[in-house]
Amino acid sequence: MEVVIQRKARKRWRLFRLWLRLLLIVLVLGAGSAVSLLSYIKMQGPPPLQVSQTTVLYGHDMSVIGEHHQGQQRYWVALDEISPYLKEATISIEDRKFYQHHGFDLTRIGGAVVANLRAGSMAQGASTITQQYARNLYLGHDKTWNRKAQEALYALRLEMHYTKDDILEGYLNTIYYGHGAYGIEAAAQHFFGKKAANLTLAEASMLAGVPKGPSYYSPLVDEDRAKARQEIILQSMVENGYITAQEAEEAINEALDYVTDGGMRSETIGPYFQDVVEEQLVEEVGLDPALLESGGLHIYTTLDPHMQEEAERWVEVEMPDSDLQVALVAIDPSTGDVRALVGGKNYGESSFNRATKARRSPGSSFKPFLYYAALEQGFTPASTLISEPTTFSYDQGRSTYSPRNFQDRYKDDFVTLLQALAFSDNIFAVKTHMFLGTDELVETARRFGIESPLRDIPSLALGTLPVGVLELTKSYVPFANNGFTVEPRFITKVVDRDGNVLYEQMPETEQTLDPRLTFIMADLMTAMFDPSLNDYMSVTGSSVNHLVNRPVAGKSGSTSTDSWMVGFTPQLVTGVWIGYDQSETLNHGTEGQVAKRIWANFTEHALENELMLQFRQPPGVVSVNMNPSNGFLANDVCPNGRKTFFVEGTEPTEGCPEEARDNETDAIDEENHEKERFLDRFIRWFH
Repeated sequence: MEVVIQRKARKRWRLFRLWLRLLLIVLVLGAGSAVSLLSYIKMQGPPPLQVSQTTVLYGHDMSVIGEHHQGQQRYWVALDEISPYLKEATISIEDRKFYQHHGFDLTRIGGAVVANLRAGSMAQGASTITQQYARNLYLGHDKTWNRKAQEALYALRLEMHYTKDDILEGYLNTIYYGHGAYGIEAAAQHFFGKKAANLTLAEASMLAGVPKGPSYYSPLVDEDRAKARQEIILQSMVENGYITAQEAEEAINEALDYVTDGGMRSETIGPYFQDVVEEQLVEEVGLDPALLESGGLHIYTTLDPHMQEEAERWVEVEMPDSDLQVALVAIDPSTGDVRALVGGKNYGESSFNRATKARRSPGSSFKPFLYYAALEQGFTPASTLISEPTTFSYDQGRSTYSPRNFQDRYKDDFVTLLQALAFSDNIFAVKTHMFLGTDELVETARRFGIESPLRDIPSLALGTLPVGVLELTKSYVPFANNGFTVEPRFITKVVDRDGNVLYEQMPETEQTLDPRLTFIMADLMTAMFDPSLNDYMSVTGSSVNHLVNRPVAGKSGSTSTDSWMVGFTPQLVTGVWIGYDQSETLNHGTEGQVAKRIWANFTEHALENELMLQFRQPPGVVSVNMNPSNGFLANDVCPNGRKTFFVEGTEPTEGCPEEARDNETDAIDEENHEKERFLDRFIRWFH
């Protein structure tokens, strides 16, 4: 009997040792597997945290002018830019042991497994914030064991390589709150029109309940249901010691003010302008288009939303209901910053940017470059040439050119440079061009910033070769800022979601032209708005001078197919072009003044809150009271004088001679004689 007992005891001992060995083997294998898994995860490195985020474009005043989000509103904010109430509410309802576990809540997992086995499905989940974050970043939302296993691996990698605050920040910036809003910043803007940092306890506890079922618990869908979940969250916050019962009660009773569209959402302002920004970032800066589209970038631009609004408003008001097209560019002459840009009448109908891509003949708006070159070569505002029909010979006599004045009006007498520019006398311009040498204008235009192909031909003085609207407008900038050329700037800075500056552009200005001569040219270009100068022709700005109540200067231009107005104040240079895309002939009777009206109305209203500044007179420039018709100093013989500026030492020093009085008398007598002859003919006809 004793032997049998001993055998049984030895057998049990052998079984015990076998199970012990098996257990040890399992433990060793398990530990080895765990070590291998952790080593593998460690070697994998931190998983990438890049998610699709809304790229935001800002205007000059830091307001939002546009967004790229691929249907997902998402703005990344740092953890310290999120309301503490929201963080506490989220942890309380989603993962109260978040700061204690290492990615998994074993108690919750165990309970969920039991429940799921009983149900025979994956009906319940026990995902921690880390696991949910891993799912948002890398996985779908299908409820399978395979997905849960992958989720666990990613959660381990996140916990191993990132801090708890990093994980919480990422989670709150990627979780879906419904209505296209991804992340707490987008949700705060969408539901309450405020930043996530400013959420109250009541607002935070309401939003914390939405991610469990964005279409089910949204207060914009069913406020009663959302309110019930808010109460659960507030009670959980009390139990976790984040708030008191009294604070919870006050939050429950607080009436919430919802908005239907958040402050970060915006209509696209200046779509043609934004196209230029995107093209520059991709083609010139070298940004990846995918990063630009959904990389959460903050793009700071030079656009002034008020000026852009005025530009679009006056285009809409003044443009006729036809196929006529338009382009407008407004530039700050001190920096080159583009403040407004219109590339067409309707972006929805045509996204072709005529302000930057089209090339059209500028007509007489090209003349200021010619007259600057003339001033360099010794001309002054008092210089005179005869305005009369003229045929010019060039190319060593093999070719001729016969320009005409508007409506074939000529003085058939001497005209001052001041008058010639105010009336846009073509004969005076071509005579000046030929006298200087046709290559002089090409070189001068280049110095002002004209980059389009030019040829030294007689007609270049009248702007027959095409240029761009942006190109011509920026080339007028030296007239407004005493000789500084600029490079148009659309972008000031690009910052990624982490605050790193990816690109920054400073203003590019350079003193390349004589400030005395550019100032004199600016003064000469004010003459187009001075009807007191009217003579054998009218000043070209007489139809719009009443629309602008501040010192302005500029030059209009027209061809059979194009109409231009480029003008400026000390604060703003604006160019406007109108014409047909297919270069159809303009009806100058009805369409010829549209560019001027758009320019004048835009300039007046865009600067309505700005000081009325005079153009700054540089040293070395003096003014005299000059008779604009003959270039002499005004006196009793020629009393009609105009304050005119000259480089010191080149100003007129003699007053009008007596012959001028005789000429004026002759002109009066001739006029009376014409009246008498007409009266005689009328009387004879009547009898």
